[in-house]
Amino acid sequence: MLAYRDIADTHAMIGAAQTYKNAVVIGGGLLGLEAANGLKQRGMNVTVVHVMDWLMERQLDPTAAGLLKQSLEQRGLSFAMAKKTQALLGDAAGRVRAVRFDDGAELAAELVVMAIGIRPNVALAQSAGLQCNRGILVSDTMQTYDPRIYAVGECASHRGIAYGLVAPLFEQAKVCANHLAEHGIGIYSGSVTSTKLKVTGIDLFSAGDFMGGEGTEEITLTDPIGGVYKKLVLKDDKLVGACLYGDTADGAWYFKLLRDGREIGDIRDTLMFGEANLGDSGHSGESRAAAMADGAEVCGCNGVCKGTIVNAIKAKGLFTVDAVRKHTKASSSCGSCTGLVEQILASTLGGDYSAAPKKQPLCPCTALSHEEIREAIRKEHLLGLAKTMEFLNWSTPNGCAKCRPALNYYLTSTWPREARDDPQSRFINERAHANIQKDGTYSVVPRMWGGITNASELRRIADVVEKYKIPTVKVTGGQRIDLLGVKKEQLQDVWRDLDMPSGHAYAKALRTVKTCVGSEWCRFGTQDSTRMGIELEKALWRMYAPHKVKLAVSGCPRNCAESGIKDVGVIGVDSGWEIYVAGNGGIKTEAGQFFCKLKTHDEVLEYAGAFLQLYREEGHYLERTVHFVARVGLDYCKQRVLEDTAGRSALCARLKDALADEVDPWHEPRKAAVDLRQFEPIEAVLV
Repeated sequence: MLAYRDIADTHAMIGAAQTYKNAVVIGGGLLGLEAANGLKQRGMNVTVVHVMDWLMERQLDPTAAGLLKQSLEQRGLSFAMAKKTQALLGDAAGRVRAVRFDDGAELAAELVVMAIGIRPNVALAQSAGLQCNRGILVSDTMQTYDPRIYAVGECASHRGIAYGLVAPLFEQAKVCANHLAEHGIGIYSGSVTSTKLKVTGIDLFSAGDFMGGEGTEEITLTDPIGGVYKKLVLKDDKLVGACLYGDTADGAWYFKLLRDGREIGDIRDTLMFGEANLGDSGHSGESRAAAMADGAEVCGCNGVCKGTIVNAIKAKGLFTVDAVRKHTKASSSCGSCTGLVEQILASTLGGDYSAAPKKQPLCPCTALSHEEIREAIRKEHLLGLAKTMEFLNWSTPNGCAKCRPALNYYLTSTWPREARDDPQSRFINERAHANIQKDGTYSVVPRMWGGITNASELRRIADVVEKYKIPTVKVTGGQRIDLLGVKKEQLQDVWRDLDMPSGHAYAKALRTVKTCVGSEWCRFGTQDSTRMGIELEKALWRMYAPHKVKLAVSGCPRNCAESGIKDVGVIGVDSGWEIYVAGNGGIKTEAGQFFCKLKTHDEVLEYAGAFLQLYREEGHYLERTVHFVARVGLDYCKQRVLEDTAGRSALCARLKDALADEVDPWHEPRKAAVDLRQFEPIEAVLV
């Protein structure tokens, strides 16, 4: 049984989902539903138990809650409504096996998550002698009974109310800071609150007395097929409550009407259709954003108003939602105000704003983007560098150092058997098939499948080091041996004497597949990670890509192989394998994103290969997988690889076809089009 309080509880739930199948979440509020949805996505059978007749009764009315429940049921969640939990039943080993209700019914459960609301932790305050009830009692200046101590936020009880939202916290903090800085006397008289949430991707908004009551009237709009429900509650010609499901764009405007107590008789006829449809009463033809006052709240999660966003756009030269998010925090939490932030950008920038990011040209030689160039190569069956530049009207006849390597990759990856690789359009490392160092020498990294080696390989490496007086031998972070300080003219001989496959540590290609010892040796291992890593590396080792690609396979969730920061990370669990993509351990470490859960080695090879082929075909040259996924979206990658079975098979087939003719440049340099003249000393060439 888990209480849902902190990140450790979240990790515990993720761990339980790898082992157990049946979960019960007690509590049909926001956190309970998010927990249930997360467990469902990780393969568990999930039932939400709620004591009330409808979900999120503090934020939604029965109609909106019914639509939410219906949507969540379509995603596979089950519900037990109006059920009161009486006991948790255990098995002989002391684990929970079922939940018993007060009517005697039982529900099987191997994991129970308690998400039944929050309660301020006042133990420290009470031990200090402060007065508490539901929270720490505070005055209108946010002072406790000891005037030297202030309290704000969810722990504070002001006039009998403990607010569980972030917007009141900001209002309280302003009063507190004003008082501490002795800038006059600030008074906090309470907050008129609204709730704007995104529950498992569904937008919700409520404010005021949205349930209605005596003396009130209701205006409703219901579109079950479109997933939209709106209810406005009026009293004495004023808006006193609102409940929105699916379409919450006008939530901030309704909340302003409610908070200001504005009479709405003159706009009653168009009130339901939002601020942008006020007609002759004020803002006909203008966007919702343009009609908003600067003081109107846009982001309830972080208390950001329109004026703050507009000022940031003008002062800092912001052009994108991401930039606004970075500088103001608007839309950085639940994301439900993202559309409104886009409208504010559009109304502030006017003709300078484009909702879609502008396509950047590949280089100064052309106005065409990466996508347009790849499409032309496919559509026109372009095979050569010069022909492509001529057909696409390149401004510089021979291109530049930026476009030549990119074009060469796009040609050879699009037409692997037909397009001729141009070595002179590759960077020096790929031309020499070794990594150039700052002193002009090179490093050589022979491939070791999954990090596994043997006495024969180690003996050969030692002999090569002694024979060619290689000054430094180092174990890399990818579990390979790096020979540093090899002279260029020695490279051919070093390759021949090592008689090991190329490690491609010099290339925009698969580098290594890092592994732990897994179930074969480790007492914690759940899967044979070494064998899985070897299979992946042998299947992909000749794979060139837009940028370097690193994989790792861990035999258990302890993740000793650091699979969470690889382009493709594979983690063994009791029931199979979890796949993570778009991790990066470079200058800015990025954790991989959960992609899918699989059972067999063959499935891992198929799904990992399909994802990497998608990246090969649609990634920009020199774009890492983390940036590729950020650009196209993880959902897009899942749709192409997970949901489209035929498309996944086609991606795998194209990858296998492309790799079928790739050769090891160390073993077959002539077939690999390696220019061997580059390794000859200059004196020999002159003679």
